[in-house]
Amino acid sequence: MSTEQGSHSHYRRSLGPVALTAVGLGSIIGSGWLFGAERAAALAGPAAILAWVIGAAVALTIALTYSELGSMFPKAGGMVRYGQYSHGSLAGYLAAWANWIAIVSVIPGEATASVQYMSSWDFGWAKALYDGKELTGSGVALASVLLLFYFFLNWFAITLFAKTNTAITVFKVVVPTLTAGALLLSHFDTGNVTGNGGFTPNGWSSVFTAVAVSGIVWAYNGFQSPLNMAGEAREPGKSLPKAVISSILIALVIYVALQIAFLTAVPAADLKHGGWSGLSFNSPLADLSLAWGLNWLAMLLYADAFISPSGTGMIYAATTSRMIQGVQENGHLPGIFGKVDPKTGIPRPALLLNLGIAFLFLAVFRGWGSLAEIVSVATVISYITGPVAVMSLRRLSPELPRPVRLRAMPVIAPIAMVFGSLVLYWARWPLTGKVIFIMAIGLPVWAWYELRKPWAELRPHLAAGAWMVTYLLVMAAVSWAGGKDFGGRGYLPGGWDIVIVALIGLAFYFWGVRSAWRNPTLLEAERELGATPADEAGEGEGGDGDRVKVEVGV
Repeated sequence: MSTEQGSHSHYRRSLGPVALTAVGLGSIIGSGWLFGAERAAALAGPAAILAWVIGAAVALTIALTYSELGSMFPKAGGMVRYGQYSHGSLAGYLAAWANWIAIVSVIPGEATASVQYMSSWDFGWAKALYDGKELTGSGVALASVLLLFYFFLNWFAITLFAKTNTAITVFKVVVPTLTAGALLLSHFDTGNVTGNGGFTPNGWSSVFTAVAVSGIVWAYNGFQSPLNMAGEAREPGKSLPKAVISSILIALVIYVALQIAFLTAVPAADLKHGGWSGLSFNSPLADLSLAWGLNWLAMLLYADAFISPSGTGMIYAATTSRMIQGVQENGHLPGIFGKVDPKTGIPRPALLLNLGIAFLFLAVFRGWGSLAEIVSVATVISYITGPVAVMSLRRLSPELPRPVRLRAMPVIAPIAMVFGSLVLYWARWPLTGKVIFIMAIGLPVWAWYELRKPWAELRPHLAAGAWMVTYLLVMAAVSWAGGKDFGGRGYLPGGWDIVIVALIGLAFYFWGVRSAWRNPTLLEAERELGATPADEAGEGEGGDGDRVKVEVGV
């Protein structure tokens, strides 16, 4: 038995489809619904409704690629492993680093959201928690207490986590639904949608940017939480795709209802000066509730501002610890972070590491908006390995069991890559460049573990990962040179810049699929899963048809 197998034997496969859907939905409905409607409206006006739909389409397309991967490799921290299986250490590490940055920074973001909502309370000490842009010293201290609470709930056992999270998720679904209904009934001003610059007051480019940076990507990113908990899933081949797809679709309905409610409930007087971009609520939905005399709803929202983000923070504290274990088993962290407590089934050293990193993010990024931007772009970068990895593994290892196999994946995967590239571009320069620079910060860790290897052993990892390094550099350059609507220098004309980015996404998709190789991590996975490699497994992409038992039509 390998070390990896031994560590995973300590996990409890106790999470069924309902619990996993609660994990996904609980991750999606966190702080995003408390602030996302206002931030999206400030950027895109009433067209923010479409931004949520576009965001769901992007998330669902990418999630389908990860559902197949998650069912193939039902291990803890799954999202940080797939790139390693298909392309080796360099691409695998970059994907894992981006994914981990995106997820671990959500934890302080949820704590920040709770404290920011609290600052609207009618007490002097509460108002002193937030200065209108970021948390004050007392706000950071209170958010730190919340971080400790998230991690405390994860310290003991997965069964405690599951029971707590399912109960919180029920509350998290009921309150947003109730909020949307109450606001729609209290004030439904269609003039807000038709006036103030019309449906798209800032143009269509603002709709796309809202998808990328207003918290929409942040919100839907929760779909990956069930995949990171795959090591604890019962019948992962059935439960994982159900949980991922269901959580996105349920969240889409809730978010669209909330966005419509917000747009029609904003007092017309608030839009006379500055329009949608002039809005500046500390606690958007609660402030609107008070404006229309719904004091009971405001009180409920203030309570939920703790419960919803805390539920998400608790989930992400759990999933990031599994991700750290996955990174360690990929060979890029000390062995202690791969240890799982045999009594509780919790990777406690990884949990402690993430607590320290969460404190660091909280100290540097003290506002929900700034954290949402960083999380969103890092998330998109982590997304691009899914479409490439899923088709690479079909080419390299068609014999691997695929409990979920989508017949339309050869079409879905390149579309997902294009969507991911477009959202990265829509995030606007210089934010894209800043986050790509954060990706580079993690490379010394990879170098510490990998550059000591003999050149003959290291070379194929570098060759297979070159597409991803080049992709990030090219996307940074295109973002810098792109259309002025997306923060670029204007060297690429409007409209054509979108076409160029889409073509770049396709080009790197095909490069990435062709550069995958049968690296040692994949060979080990094949041995663990009992797959018998074909003699010509690396030849062509069409050899994965009849050897798989279950197919899902999409």
